[in-house]
Amino acid sequence: MSDGRLCARDVRVEFSGLRALDCVTLELARGEIVGLIGPNGSGKTTLVNAITRQVPLAAGEVSVDGASLSGLRPHEVARRGIARSFQIVRLFDHLTVAENVEAAALAQGLGRRAAQGRVGALLAEFGLARQAETLAAALSYGDKRRVEIARALAAEPSFLILDEPAAGMNEGESEVLLSLLSRLPAERKLGLLIIDHDMPLIMRLCHRLHVLASGRTIAEGDVESVRRNPAVIEAYLGSAAEAGHA
Repeated sequence: MSDGRLCARDVRVEFSGLRALDCVTLELARGEIVGLIGPNGSGKTTLVNAITRQVPLAAGEVSVDGASLSGLRPHEVARRGIARSFQIVRLFDHLTVAENVEAAALAQGLGRRAAQGRVGALLAEFGLARQAETLAAALSYGDKRRVEIARALAAEPSFLILDEPAAGMNEGESEVLLSLLSRLPAERKLGLLIIDHDMPLIMRLCHRLHVLASGRTIAEGDVESVRRNPAVIEAYLGSAAEAGHA
């Protein structure tokens, strides 16, 4: 893995003539945590899909360490060091927890023994070792989320994008997730981009925030300045911004 940045520059995405993203620029450096927030329908997941080549760009460019990702397919983007989770959990329900995580390691070209070693370490880190042989279909929602993140990390990415990882979690589960995620950039030397509506988690976790509304960037910067930005309060946070909730 190299030292550098993930950059989406002047990205525009259109669906049947509707402009879903309009000239959005976002950068993520290794070692930092950036929160991507905004109201429903603002374009957050569309931006992630554009970065990972799930949807085509009408204009703009996405690059890693200065190298363009244009023309690459999603699995080729993953091999460039970008891993992601999805808004809706996408585990292989018929496989065990260990097999789900191992599949990601094997997809990166690891041998079986090396992959299993990586899996064991990740399951221990995420508190899932006792459930290694449990079928994914039998897990609680919070555990499924943790397996999905562990699976993404099995590829040892340079950049990790998490789409609503705290969705459906109770307060205790969110606290555990916060503790896990806060350590990742320093321990794994990766950049973390996180979408979530759990504002207490976002405000405590992130170094910077990037705010979208109606497909456009309306604010970006450190947490405190964005939290007090009038445009952000009006479009998304509302009066709850002063209390740190949304």
